[in-house]
Amino acid sequence: MSEPKTGGGNPGESERHLEESIASVREALTGLRYGSVQLTVHEGRVVQIDVTEKRRLKPN
Repeated sequence: MSEPKTGGGNPGESERHLEESIASVREALTGLRYGSVQLTVHEGRVVQIDVTEKRRLKPN
């Protein structure tokens, strides 16, 4: 299995981006009870985080 491409930046920059991405995912998950989190990756880097939250309505 090959190593993921990181966009050609220096190793410190890649590590910093990874840590920021993990922090962003953690933030997206905070308080999410029902739903999904979808990551979009381009050239080995997280470029977008979509959060879909589902809310259940109580029947009348």
